[in-house]
Amino acid sequence: MNQHSRGWLVLCALHGVLSMLAWWARDGVLHAITWQAEGWQQLPWTLWSSSLVHMNPPHLIGNQVALGALAALAWVIHPTRACALAWLLAWPLLQLSLLLWPQIGYAVGLSGVLHAGAAVVAVHLLLKRIAVPQARRWGGLLALGLLLKLGLEAGWSHPVVWDAGNNMSVVQAAHLSGVVWGSLLGLALGRRQRNSEPDPVLPQVAS
Repeated sequence: MNQHSRGWLVLCALHGVLSMLAWWARDGVLHAITWQAEGWQQLPWTLWSSSLVHMNPPHLIGNQVALGALAALAWVIHPTRACALAWLLAWPLLQLSLLLWPQIGYAVGLSGVLHAGAAVVAVHLLLKRIAVPQARRWGGLLALGLLLKLGLEAGWSHPVVWDAGNNMSVVQAAHLSGVVWGSLLGLALGRRQRNSEPDPVLPQVAS
């Protein structure tokens, strides 16, 4: 495990393991760890814990697969400690941002957190804060994918939609909030890495 990516991989493991533990929790525990727009001040830990709660098996499996993809990506590109810190800080902030939409009574699931993580990686690749070849190209592709998804969802005007296939509501505003906070914190934290791409070879000129 690369020392720079350790924090990111620890966060991935934390999200995955705690989500599985929450899946097997009793209803009383689930209620206590689910964020509610009204009364969350009495349960402030739900800003973190609610993302670990999932509505049904497809919801859980889909997010675990996406989490595995972020972990696999980290294994290849080695996100820095600043990436992990930005992702960690985005975790509760995106949940709190859902108060901007009065129609959202509660929200659960890792999808917002996963969008935040992808946005952090995209920003750091674009700014060459992760030392990999063609960092800006890969960051641009990831950022474009996120922007297209947000554009199709239009979470700012359709914060909650019904997913008949999975028999559950999808809080699209969480995806939007995750990308916004991931991008802002990704910009704020970290610095450019050296040797992300080989320097061009200059021709020898005799004087």
